Amino acid sequence: MNERLRRVAAAIAAAALAVAIPAAAQQVYRYKDERGQWVFTDRQPLAGAPAETVALNGRAASPRIVVEARTTGDGVELVAVNECRCPVEFGVRTAGQGGEQAARGVVGPRSEQVLLSLPASRGDARLRFDYGYVLGDPAATHAPAGPYRAPFALAKTYDVTQAPPDAITHRDPGSRFAVDFAMPVGSAVHAARDGMVIDVTYRNFRTGTSPELRSEANYVQVLHDDGTTAVYAHLQMDTVRVRPGQRVARGEYIANSGNTGFSTGPHLHFVVLRNAGLKSESVPVAFAGAAGAAVTPRSGQSLTAY
Repeated sequence: MNERLRRVAAAIAAAALAVAIPAAAQQVYRYKDERGQWVFTDRQPLAGAPAETVALNGRAASPRIVVEARTTGDGVELVAVNECRCPVEFGVRTAGQGGEQAARGVVGPRSEQVLLSLPASRGDARLRFDYGYVLGDPAATHAPAGPYRAPFALAKTYDVTQAPPDAITHRDPGSRFAVDFAMPVGSAVHAARDGMVIDVTYRNFRTGTSPELRSEANYVQVLHDDGTTAVYAHLQMDTVRVRPGQRVARGEYIANSGNTGFSTGPHLHFVVLRNAGLKSESVPVAFAGAAGAAVTPRSGQSLTAY
């Protein structure tokens, strides 16, 4: 969710505008199962089963983070556009008759920066380039003032189902130090640390183990003062209580846990990320225990919020 690579073929001779067309509202059914938990589905429940309908009018839009080719009098500029409320590091590489060129740069929150200026090519009417980006400044260092608060209500206790060194599904650098908590759908999720919300997704309802569902987890992403970000993922549909640009305090109620996206069952996925130089990497975290002691999470452990 923090690192993307896109291939673009941009015409130098003319500029094109992309127009967003609102999608038709999708109807979703909502009902409570035998345990009293809300279930969301796009299929009509069995006849006689009490259910409500929920209209999904589009999805929450993540901040626009792209590299655009813009024509100038002398050629073309590759411009990094960062609409996120956090710094973003970009990398871009071109290919064409002029040979390969590459550049990278850190673009400040909600700003733009020219990464490359290229002369017009007489023999090639199109410029081809690749780009990638990672949220955060590569100069940032993970430096919390103390242990994180467990990301749920005070005095609540939940089991840790996956934490390092176990790597059942947490195998890539972005999830290596993530922690999964077995939390029933609808459990309150609280901020583990102060910060500013930079991105949310809350309209997804599908779940399963198909790879296509990896992008359908609801989440809240919070930027910390040291430049790292925390992601709270697999949240219940339509329960996110915060919005981008909002400051949240440690312990603030931000959403409900759920079972959305690529998931084998209800749980909260919590991870802290840093930009390790155009690479999004997770970092180890410790949680506050009794009397303020730092607790390193381990699989199979029960963790209580203090």
